[in-house]
Amino acid sequence: MKKLIYITLFINFFSATIIFSQKGNYSSLLIPPELKQDANAVVRDNSIEITIESIDKMIVRKKMVVTVLNKLGNVDARMGESYDNDTKITNLSAYIYNAFGKQIKKYKERDFLDVSAVNGGTLYSDSRVKYVDYTPISYPYTVVFESEYKTSTTGFVPGWFPVNGYYVSVESSTYKIHNSNKIPWRIKKTNFKNFDITTTESNVKLSYQLKNQLAYKYERNAISSRKILPKLALTLNRFKLKGVVGEYTNWKGFGKWMYQKLLTGRDQLDEETVLKMKELVKGETDPIEKAKIVYKYMQEKTRYISVQVGIGGWEPIAANRVDDVGYGDCKGLTNYTKALLDAVGVTSYYTVVYADEKRDIDKDFASMQGNHVILNLPNKGKDIWLECTSQSMPFGFLGDFTDDRNVVVITPEGGVVKRTASYKDETNLQNVSAKIQLLENGDLKAKLERVSKGLQYDDKFGYEKQGEKELIKHYKSKVWNYNNNLEIESVSIKNNKDSIIFNEDLKVNISNYATVSEAEYLFRVNVFNKESFVPKRYRKRKLPLKIARGYKDIDEYVFKIPKGYTLPLLPQLKEITSKFGIYKVNFEKVNETTFKYKKSILIKEGVYPKEDYKAYRSFRRSIAKYENLRIAIIKKS
Repeated sequence: MKKLIYITLFINFFSATIIFSQKGNYSSLLIPPELKQDANAVVRDNSIEITIESIDKMIVRKKMVVTVLNKLGNVDARMGESYDNDTKITNLSAYIYNAFGKQIKKYKERDFLDVSAVNGGTLYSDSRVKYVDYTPISYPYTVVFESEYKTSTTGFVPGWFPVNGYYVSVESSTYKIHNSNKIPWRIKKTNFKNFDITTTESNVKLSYQLKNQLAYKYERNAISSRKILPKLALTLNRFKLKGVVGEYTNWKGFGKWMYQKLLTGRDQLDEETVLKMKELVKGETDPIEKAKIVYKYMQEKTRYISVQVGIGGWEPIAANRVDDVGYGDCKGLTNYTKALLDAVGVTSYYTVVYADEKRDIDKDFASMQGNHVILNLPNKGKDIWLECTSQSMPFGFLGDFTDDRNVVVITPEGGVVKRTASYKDETNLQNVSAKIQLLENGDLKAKLERVSKGLQYDDKFGYEKQGEKELIKHYKSKVWNYNNNLEIESVSIKNNKDSIIFNEDLKVNISNYATVSEAEYLFRVNVFNKESFVPKRYRKRKLPLKIARGYKDIDEYVFKIPKGYTLPLLPQLKEITSKFGIYKVNFEKVNETTFKYKKSILIKEGVYPKEDYKAYRSFRRSIAKYENLRIAIIKKS
């Protein structure tokens, strides 16, 4: 009994020491167990306080306390702050605590690394970042990061993202903004209704807090966390951006301001270049054909160096400077291409977009959005879109980098929200045709052609940059890695940019492909396009199902069987149909020694209720099972 009392007193004393010996109580032992569940990191306290004193003076104070539970949570404990010629950091510090709340590292502003915020290929940028590069020695650990900066640029008011993403829980996240001079502003709250957020709002002050939010566990084929987690965006109706006064309340006004203040005057070219462009399109009257000629010229003359809207400023480098140096970022190259088209009388418009992750410009909330720029060519109601940072992208093709999303087209009359070209389902076509000879010893020889369109073209047109050895390695290790003993005898590729079709012609050998016995010859009929994907099983699905990209594959193989064997009765038509797509396999006997294998699979893009996930998994599992179909041919007696 005395021993039990002693242990209890020791535990209480030890706990009290943890709690009271460290300012802020940063022991990971104090985190409620439910907040650790499914979490890689726990946000103990994340507070942002913004004071807007005028349209050219804003003060931002931040404090972030994050306990990182494992190495996957390191990404949620970034310690850094950006600055430039318009932004001055006035306070910066970071402290690291171990699992028991004991301080093990301290960083003052002088200890932070100070580097350029953009890569080495930029023409010019004053944007820099001060950050801590901390390598954990054990887990869990806690980061306490505090910063304050003053800026004369108020075009970007920090928003509120109380939950960073999947696998992050939150003890407390607060956002406060003071606007004592009542500068008109607009706010957009997204996904607030599904969260317990305390709100205080007036025309001079906003305050929000989220507490004790459990982590969301990611599920395969789930929607983006942006679709379910809360966020708040705020913008001033009148502001300054890099010394330029701006004012707008809608996309039309935004576009007009951007055109007049950031683009006008930056599209000038030397007369020599203008004359060169006119000579280049001499005799051509069709504006789209002119645009193709100019686009090809631009691709051959320039190279891309970085993608940075918002980092290096929103104003593109002048067209004549890009013309001189032959390179630029997305803004500079797009503006340059527009200037070249202007020179030959072809209308085009600078366009702001979110690139890479498929994400829309919010058409209902005009503000500084986007991270990339492309070019829009109006064409009798059918817009053409140009990616100006690629030296190899076909004219009018975007690929999955910027396809199928809302963008803002900047015209002299103002901004217009449009949607870029989309590549849906059957559009993303791959067609494989092969002539296959099965040899008596079980080896296989094949001559095949693979033709790709749409996003399947996008996946492959980069092959032309690879050497033959590198390409053969790719086929063996990635494309057909399920075929043991595969050797590529020859390969020929052709990138038809005019029709946006990619062709591959190969001769292939596979040793010991079939299992040969005295009586039969057993082989898998699907040689070159095995669909083996089966979604992960969830006992209780919580998130909607998302099929991000639809596609269609059509395969047709002509098999020639070895001498001395006879064809059995071939399998009947196999068809699996669901709301997610259609799978079909058919066999056709040509003669006594030849048969055809025909397969098509269509997968439909879409977002489906979580209740549909089980059916989708069943659909894919049935396909994967039939993809292993084997046929036995019989040896003649």
